[in-house]
Parts: sequence; C-alpha cells; structure tokens
Amino acid sequence: MHQTFDRAAEDLGNAIHLEHVNVTVPDQRLATLFYIAGLGLTRDPYLMVSDTNMWVNVGKSQFHLPQGKAQVLRGHTALVIEGRAALLERLASVARKLEGTAFAFAEHNDYVEAICPWGNRLRCYEPDANRFGRITLGIPYVEFDVPVGTAPAICAFYPEIMGMPAKLQNGDATVAVVNTGRGQQLRFRETDRPQGEYDGHHVQIYIANFSGPHRRLAERNLIYSEDNPYQYRFRDLVDLASGKHLFTVEHEVRSATHPMFMRPMVNRNPAQNNRNYAFGHDQWLWAMGPDEYDRR
Repeated sequence: MHQTFDRAAEDLGNAIHLEHVNVTVPDQRLATLFYIAGLGLTRDPYLMVSDTNMWVNVGKSQFHLPQGKAQVLRGHTALVIEGRAALLERLASVARKLEGTAFAFAEHNDYVEAICPWGNRLRCYEPDANRFGRITLGIPYVEFDVPVGTAPAICAFYPEIMGMPAKLQNGDATVAVVNTGRGQQLRFRETDRPQGEYDGHHVQIYIANFSGPHRRLAERNLIYSEDNPYQYRFRDLVDLASGKHLFTVEHEVRSATHPMFMRPMVNRNPAQNNRNYAFGHDQWLWAMGPDEYDRR
C-alpha cells in the first residue's frame, strides 16, 4: 500500500521567486547605516556600487535603494534574521547617527519592528521552518494595507490573471495571501486606516508562464511598462467582474530566462569584525542546516 500525500500542498502555481523590494531613498549614507550596519545585511558587491543606488542582499532576495525622493511602502516588509539580541544591539548602535529621522525600533512578542529613516516598516522574525520555510535570512513576505472590502477581489485577481495561488484568511482582519514562490507571499490586509498616495515603489517577481499573464493584463489594458524581452510591469489590481480599481503597487515581472534569474548573492556574517575575526565564518548561511532537515 502506497503512503498517501497531499500533493496540492506542494504546488507553487506560476510563481517562482519574490526577488526584490524597491524604494527610492534620498541619502545613501543613512540607508547604509540602517540596512547594512543596523539590520546587518550585505551590500551587493558586484552591481550598483556607485553612490546613486544600492542593492542590499537578504538571503536570496534584495532591497533596491536608488537615489530619489523617499518612497514608503504602504504596509510592511517581513525579514527573517537569526539572532534577536544581536539585531537589537546593531540597531541600538546606529540610533545616535539616525537621530532626526523616522528611524525607530521596538521589540514585540515574536518580532522586532525596525523603521527606516524615511518610515518604511520592517518586521524582523527569528527563523521558523514551519512558518517561513527553512531559511535563516530572507524576505518571506511583503504585506500591503488595502481598503476594506478589496481583499476577496484581490484574491481572485492573482490566480486568474497571474496564475499565482491565493487564499483568504480571516482573523483580526481579512487578508488576501498570494503565493510568490517557495515560502514567499504577497499579503493584502484590509484596514480602515487612511492610506497615503501611491509613490512609485515596487516589488519584483519571477514567474514561469511569462506570456499568459502578459496577454491577460494587456487585454485589460493593465500593462504599465514594456521594459525588455524578459521583463514587463503592471501597477493596478482590479475587480475582474466590474473592472473597479482595488489597489496600486507596481509589479516588475520577470521571466525565468532573465539574465539575472537566481543569480548567487553574497551574505556576510555581521558578527564578524576585525577584533573577533575567525577564518571560515565570513558568510551568513541563509539556509538552515542538515539538523533542520524537513522530515515530512
């Protein structure tokens, strides 16, 4: 008798990977203090190495921080970062240099909230294989605050247009949860809090079926930009039945044939310094080790 499994539980649909979150920043020095020194992340050593843009590695994902007027994501970005005590120490170490900005951090029951110098909110969680997959460093989800009543239609939009599985969750609020890759999600949480105007920030995803979503978006006149053979963008989420606008956030959509698909990323160990240096410990291993093997 064969053992039975829930095969649908392993479906990813059309989604492959949530690769980056892009927000413009007006000051690269302050961004370095927050993202690199404070959070303990790693500047990409290979690309965008001048003073007008910075790519910041977070496991297999990134923040992109080009120079410009500050953009603030309407919601928050979740990070998995191992070592709460060390994270708090790093954030405290940059506090004086970030005085006069929106920077702040606070401990909560299961996460540390860190706010960037311009108001972007990050929730930093300890690794949890059941919750976020077998990673010690990464971006498991991005959550957007959306108007009350829009989550069900957003939940219908992604499977139909993008081929990405989605489900509704009801707890303290109604949330549309969209699968964007292994252990990664876009979340759309309903709230009655007033929202600021959309300012141009974006998220980037890789998908397997590249042409089908493009065709369906184009049929509804939702393509925002045709960038190159491997990449296009859309911004507006709409009710598929009525065409009513639901929410705006730019999606940079890439094919799996994109030249930078799953390029290897360097992640440093922020515990290393010139006083405690140990050979063989320069890199942060973003994936859990064999002792955390998934025995399902």
